[in-house]
Amino acid sequence: MIVLTPLRKAVTSLKAAIAQPKDEFVRDAVIQRFEYTYELSWKMLKRHLDESEGAAAVDPLSRKDLFRLGGERGIVENVEAWLAYHRARNETSHTYDENMAEQVYDVARQFAGDAEKMLRELERRNA
Repeated sequence: MIVLTPLRKAVTSLKAAIAQPKDEFVRDAVIQRFEYTYELSWKMLKRHLDESEGAAAVDPLSRKDLFRLGGERGIVENVEAWLAYHRARNETSHTYDENMAEQVYDVARQFAGDAEKMLRELERRNA
C-alpha cells in the first residue's frame, strides 16, 4: 500500500491556485505547484507499478515508458498528455520567459484534471 496523502494535498493545492484570478504571481504559483504535483504524480505511479508489476520490471523503464505502462494498466488515461506534461515540466526552468510561463500555466491547468483522475484511480486500487 502506498501513501497517497502528499499527492492528494498537491493536487488540491494546484487546483486552489488555478481557481484564483490570474495575475503574474498566481501564474507563478500555479507553475510551481504544477512542478511538485507532476513530480509526485510520476513517483506515485512508479511506486504503484513497482508493487503491482515488480520493481525489477519497472526500475529500468524511462519516464516515458513508465507513463506508457501506466496507460496500458488503465492508471493513466491519456499517455500523450502525460508526455506533454513531462516536456512542460522540463521547460519550467525557462519560465522567466513570459511566453514560456504562459504556455506552462496553460498546460498546468489541463494537468490538474488528469492528475486528479490518476489520483482517484490510484486510491481505488490502493483501497
